[in-house]
Amino acid sequence: MTIPFSYVARNLWARRLTTALTAGGLALVVFVFATVLMLDEGLRTTLVGTGEYDNVVLIRRAADTEVQSGVERGQANVVASHAAIATGADGQPMLSKETVVLISLSKRGSARPSNVIIRGVGTRALTLRPQVRLTSGRMFRPGASEIIAGASIARRFAGAGIGETLRFGQREWTVVGLFDAGNSGFDSEIWGDADQLMAAFRRNAYSAIVLRLADGALFERFRHDIETDPRLTLDAKREQTFYSDQSKALSTFITWVGLILSVIFSIGAMIGATITMYASVANRVGEIGTLRALGFRRRSILAAFLSEAMLLAVAGGAVGLALASLMQFMSFSTTNFQSFSELAFGFKLNGAIVVKTLLFALAMGVVGGFLPALRAARLPIVDALRAA
Repeated sequence: MTIPFSYVARNLWARRLTTALTAGGLALVVFVFATVLMLDEGLRTTLVGTGEYDNVVLIRRAADTEVQSGVERGQANVVASHAAIATGADGQPMLSKETVVLISLSKRGSARPSNVIIRGVGTRALTLRPQVRLTSGRMFRPGASEIIAGASIARRFAGAGIGETLRFGQREWTVVGLFDAGNSGFDSEIWGDADQLMAAFRRNAYSAIVLRLADGALFERFRHDIETDPRLTLDAKREQTFYSDQSKALSTFITWVGLILSVIFSIGAMIGATITMYASVANRVGEIGTLRALGFRRRSILAAFLSEAMLLAVAGGAVGLALASLMQFMSFSTTNFQSFSELAFGFKLNGAIVVKTLLFALAMGVVGGFLPALRAARLPIVDALRAA
């Protein structure tokens, strides 16, 4: 015979205070575990969403980031003549020669500085990045000391609001517009005219070239042509792949720190669950003897107490997951270890994280409840009935 599930649920309800305290400990661990997964997913989504699939980024060979890269003007002109590049209505190639510089800006309300990416772009930049759209003001004029700022930058840094000015590269730059990049990495950048920024920072080479292929299927052929051309020392990557690679170091750091914290907390939570279940067994010895006398076998007792621990874990997991879901309304900023610039991103919850979190909670319930359940199943009938 199998012990009804309703019996298991009623036992947890009968010990409401103990159940609530144990579930609360489990919920805390699940909250930490889910938050780490959500933070990593938010980072990945932000950086992968920065790139377009049909766009290609070209940087200097062996360079890991745009900041480290250099593309000579002559090489940029060779690339621009490739037949695989899409052309606009005016017959010109869909290509943006860009320069990327790191500057230090102070945050609003504090003197604490942080690195921010200044990106010099060409006239095709907005066409190549459809996720970037102006929300107020206007686009900067080519040849002028004007810039536009990402929404995240405008909120967090002094002087980055529309109509304000920033001083860098020995010039005063006026913020003439704000843009929204759909929660991608571009939200943490400031854009201006590439030629003006190169002159201000005394640079003779671009940092990267961003272009769109006429057909995404031409990428491998295009990459082969670029990387084998003796006139060029460039690597070609799909834009999504390029920005995804930028998240690896920070993602690894977040994952390892989160896993270490989750393991430490989960050990405490499992010990708490084990103590709770052992106390439950000790208080219900007579009840266990009665169940055995009624014909329930040892495996039924084991399954009942193990189900009780798992139900407790699922309840704690659901609460922890619900609390973690509220983190989606918050944003987080930190230094990207690849580019050494500040990157803002949010917490993102998806179905895979929900499944992983609940399985993690169930695992804690099984580990914490197995030994007490085994003890309950092994109690001799006679001794248990005497305790009744």
